[in-house]
Amino acid sequence: MSNTRELPSQRHDAGADDSDWGTATALDIMRRPPQSLDAEQAVLGALMSSTGAANRFFAETLETGLVADEYYRPAHSMIHRAICTLYEAREPVEPLAVVEELTRLGELAKAGGASYLHTCIQAVPTAANGAYYAEIVRAKAYRRAAIESAMKILQYAYSEEGDEADVRSLVEQELTSIAAGMPGLSAAPPVVGDLYLDFVSELEDIQNGREVGLPYGLADLDMVTAGMKPGNVTVIAAQSGVGKSTLALNAAVSTAKTGAKVMFSSLEMSGTELMQKIAAAEGKIPMHHLTREGGLTADGWKTIERLGRDLFNTLPLRVYRPDGAALRDIESAARACVRDGGLDVLVVDYLQLVEVEQSRSISREQAVAAVSRGLKNLSVQLECHVIALSQLNDDGMMRESRAIKNDASVVIKVERPDMDEPESPRAGEVDLVIEKNRFGPTATVTVAGQLHYSRFVDMAQT
Repeated sequence: MSNTRELPSQRHDAGADDSDWGTATALDIMRRPPQSLDAEQAVLGALMSSTGAANRFFAETLETGLVADEYYRPAHSMIHRAICTLYEAREPVEPLAVVEELTRLGELAKAGGASYLHTCIQAVPTAANGAYYAEIVRAKAYRRAAIESAMKILQYAYSEEGDEADVRSLVEQELTSIAAGMPGLSAAPPVVGDLYLDFVSELEDIQNGREVGLPYGLADLDMVTAGMKPGNVTVIAAQSGVGKSTLALNAAVSTAKTGAKVMFSSLEMSGTELMQKIAAAEGKIPMHHLTREGGLTADGWKTIERLGRDLFNTLPLRVYRPDGAALRDIESAARACVRDGGLDVLVVDYLQLVEVEQSRSISREQAVAAVSRGLKNLSVQLECHVIALSQLNDDGMMRESRAIKNDASVVIKVERPDMDEPESPRAGEVDLVIEKNRFGPTATVTVAGQLHYSRFVDMAQT
């Protein structure tokens, strides 16, 4: 049997009244509108299941352009709005939280009750398919919108109201509207004229010193890079033992002193070891005095007490030592910081130790690239700056360097000229080689390494 539909003229019986054709056409159109309730449930289930390492699937689903009004079932629209409200407030998007939000809005019963949310979750096999189901929902919504526009045109044409110009105007209006709502077609990006006033305002702030990045704590480095900015990643790379962790911890403390909220996630050092490093740097206490029996003098104890009172009790710096080494754990801790006061800078020590899901089935290079991309996405989502440490091999090359450098805004390689030459005339000097800098020139900044105090300082301070 052919699937080709007959033209109206072919179906028109010669003996039939003209009104019969119009009635048949209307009945043919007035069928159940296109929809897929299964796909709608699956989308909502995917959004409520996108937690932990699967969080990226939440953004991928919403990036399809799906909005609440595109659901066929009103209850699904309510649930979608509640989910988006939680997401925009940076609250966890999980069934219990959605239930609470719907209850607050007085819409829980209309949305099907708490049990219906679990029905939606069970409707999706994996959150990774959320974007696929969202495209189905959008496509059905587009067809419904096309039908609605066509019906408006038909009704106006049958009414014989207005003249040809009015009919043409309505047709153009409806066709333009339906074309603009085509799935995958978002609103046009703003033209530069629309961005100009905001640009000038920010430019004035920068030129007048009102808008600067958070400090690394080294004057020349801050000047060349313009400091740390939200949504960007700084990679600090060095061979083992050069001091990349020390440099990152110095930066974390320095920016926390300005009031910025910082989380230092270490996969190598314990909380006690990090505290020892901070105490040594801030109190100018030799590290070996803090790590051996009887090493601390009476004055040293007074310094520790002063640091506790004047620094540690007020410094907005969190130290996180995950039980495992999974990226999802670091992401979860970072989001918890955002909910509990905010997060401006996240330090991850170091990239090659972080694991991702399915890392056993992918190459080492792919795994590190996934971690690098995950941290970049996290910096954008949380509007924080990420400092990611990376290990260099014996040849001074960054492992898996291409992916890491692509995601970074600033890449700093730490080099110590006296590592292999104890009698070097540059003993104690450390070069911070800025290999990539989106905010200024590449350059080499030389600082003084005072590793017995676990710190780096400007050359002018020596």
